[in-house]
Amino acid sequence: MLLVYPVNEIMKYIPVLLGSIIVGTTSGNPLWSLIPVVLVAAFGIARWFTTSYRIDADHVQLRSGIVARRTLSVPRPRIRSVDVEADLLHRVLGLAVLAIGTGKQTDKGEEFKLDALDTSQIPALRAELLSHTGQHAPDHVDAAGAPHISRPDALAESGVEIGHWRAAWVRYAPLSLTGLAVVAPIAGLGAQYGVIDVLSESAVVQHLDDDTAAIVTITIAGLTVLTLALVSLAACGQYLATWFGLRVLDNGTTLHLRHGLFTTRQITLDLARFRGATLNEPLLLRAARAAQLEMIMTGENPRQKILPQAPRVAVERTLDELLRSRRGPQSKVSADSATPQPITGSALGTVDLRRHGPAARRRRYTRAAWPVGIVVVAMLAVVLTGGHLAPWAWTFPVVFAVVMALLAEDRYRGLGHRVLPGTTGPTWLITRRGSLDRNRDCLEAPGIIGWTVRQTFWQRRAGLATVVAATAAGKKAYLVVDIPIAAAAALIEEVTPGGLGTR
Repeated sequence: MLLVYPVNEIMKYIPVLLGSIIVGTTSGNPLWSLIPVVLVAAFGIARWFTTSYRIDADHVQLRSGIVARRTLSVPRPRIRSVDVEADLLHRVLGLAVLAIGTGKQTDKGEEFKLDALDTSQIPALRAELLSHTGQHAPDHVDAAGAPHISRPDALAESGVEIGHWRAAWVRYAPLSLTGLAVVAPIAGLGAQYGVIDVLSESAVVQHLDDDTAAIVTITIAGLTVLTLALVSLAACGQYLATWFGLRVLDNGTTLHLRHGLFTTRQITLDLARFRGATLNEPLLLRAARAAQLEMIMTGENPRQKILPQAPRVAVERTLDELLRSRRGPQSKVSADSATPQPITGSALGTVDLRRHGPAARRRRYTRAAWPVGIVVVAMLAVVLTGGHLAPWAWTFPVVFAVVMALLAEDRYRGLGHRVLPGTTGPTWLITRRGSLDRNRDCLEAPGIIGWTVRQTFWQRRAGLATVVAATAAGKKAYLVVDIPIAAAAALIEEVTPGGLGTR
């Protein structure tokens, strides 16, 4: 710990330390640059002397702070999860970070983390902290009554594997925006420090003129290809670093996730808080027959991902296994028969949804037409005020209109809902919407705590409404968009019988 804390603090203040090194070098006295390093390292060492934790029968307390002392206290009955994380330095030293979760979203500074614990202590400590939930039990108890763990990761590896990562899945990483999220801040930082000015003032750029249009085109195309390559490589790197070695284990009461290449993470999810799942299908992933799986849980991350970009078949299989172990046999009404049949996760992921009718389709096309109309009006205004537009410029609104029409049709095809009634299990509400970022939300009826039916001015003109299912889990509100107003009450009654009450 006396090594981890100083190294972490030095890494945190690298920009300041680099500035001090430059100042010390230019001043002719390099020793001055060592003073900030020593101060930062001393601050990290001081954390060891001022940090302690205590576990008693009722509370877990963490006391920390050098200048301002702070004590975090968590009642043990409120503990819902104990997650373990270890970066490369922690792993080399045989240490890990243990984070305690209470099912409530907290700010970064309010997180309850025990940093740099010996990995040999974590399994027993984890079992002790979760003993009141019945989620874990030690392998056996020795003669002194202390829990004995056969291996350090025994608790984390208990349960049935319902999903695991495969190296071939990395091909789906460039089909998301994660690479752009990695490259964009770097490019922005470079632009802020004058990289664009250097390029614009370079000799190559200064000598470009109207006779070098072909060279300019080739250069722009080359930069585009290079950017796409960098974004793809960044996405693949981030994907491997985050999800390498992912295993999803279900022991009946909790779900365990273990993943990470350099920084390993072990996440525990209490299945008593499970309320459903979301199949996330962005446009590019959908075109490649892939998806992501997210959990809908109370008191957890609204988008708690348990499978990253993966083949749609693998996502459906994991959802199927999760629901089978959690809910047992359930039933649904098939499209051509009223005979109840077992509901599985794959049924929730592939069952046909009810269309919302021609009014919903017209509304998609009408909303898509507005941007095209604005572009056409702007171009006409330029011409009428004496401006000049090249003849080829009028092809732009035509192409734009075709693209928006295709987008409107795809948005309508992605719009739908379905209610799957259960016999031995809960009723499920499935709702889907979106095109560029499409979500198929599968929400169990017992998790719905209220309904809202709302209509905008234009929806009232079209006879449509948006039905909102309120829940304490996930995104809190799940929408059935542009459903015919006559079907809204029937939908609510079908999902939660008696939910409309009486007048």
